[in-house]
Amino acid sequence: MERFLTEKLIKWKDSPRRKPLLIQGARQVGKTWLMKEFGRTAYKKTAYVSFFKNQRMKSVFDTDYDTERILMNIAAETGVNVTPSDTLIIFDEIQEAPKALESLKYFCESAPGYHVMAAGSLLGVAMHNGVSFPVGKVNEITLYPMSFQEFLLAMGERQLAELLRDRKYVWLKDLRERYILWLRNYLYVGGMPEAVTLFQEQKDYRAVRALQKEILGQYEKDFGKHAQGELQIRIDQVWNSIPAQLSKENKKFFFGQIKKGGRMKDFELAIQWLVRSGLLLKVNRVSKPGIPLKSYEKLDAFKLYLADVGLLCAMCNVQYEFQCSR
Repeated sequence: MERFLTEKLIKWKDSPRRKPLLIQGARQVGKTWLMKEFGRTAYKKTAYVSFFKNQRMKSVFDTDYDTERILMNIAAETGVNVTPSDTLIIFDEIQEAPKALESLKYFCESAPGYHVMAAGSLLGVAMHNGVSFPVGKVNEITLYPMSFQEFLLAMGERQLAELLRDRKYVWLKDLRERYILWLRNYLYVGGMPEAVTLFQEQKDYRAVRALQKEILGQYEKDFGKHAQGELQIRIDQVWNSIPAQLSKENKKFFFGQIKKGGRMKDFELAIQWLVRSGLLLKVNRVSKPGIPLKSYEKLDAFKLYLADVGLLCAMCNVQYEFQCSR
């Protein structure tokens, strides 16, 4: 599997202004795999720490932010002799240890020679009072589901991917039928790495759809984990309204289609929650295509899209016979 974000990771590694790196993105987009694979290929050693159900490592950050003490505990936990420059330190599921996120500030200030990478749901961190985000002390990048070009590479169609990258439009026209075939498959499978890998190995549409349903179920469980009461209800309502909203030729998102009499103020927090989680993409309308585009943005007119087209197909129950066999 190839992810184009690896190029940015290489630039981060080689940058003289490097800070601890925070990788954001929705669950299941491949953050853990990307970090481990980058550690394997770009460093001599990788010290991987997951805070999921790891109370001992969580407690390491409860005392203070002494980086020397923390590094000793990382070495004891992972069995890796952590040294500057040639060791990648990975903090995974960092939302489970909010103080570990805060510690990135001290790695930036007191131990800049160490290469530290972290990933996790920042929604979980946001729910903890008394913990501050290390503003200005981390580099941030976002990992999205696999693009169509990355999908082509995973399917062994390197030539098609490279022609798209190089914009060889004359040749693209000659290969039109092959592109249409793979695009239909991509629209069904989407870019969630596990779904792409399953399809690459088995070419089984039903197995892919079952996996997509599992991922959607895990997302919905997260709603209840990080939000309760009225907020959870409204998150569910917004989430479940997306297929119907996108199936209509609306020029913007209509709150009345979520709930009769619904208004923006009723669902604004739920939308923000889903966008921050990486599950939805919010695209505002602009009054004209001027530069800078932000100046012409209309804040009260927008559309919401799922981050992954395959999951959208799964939510809509689009069958593979309809999507891929035409």
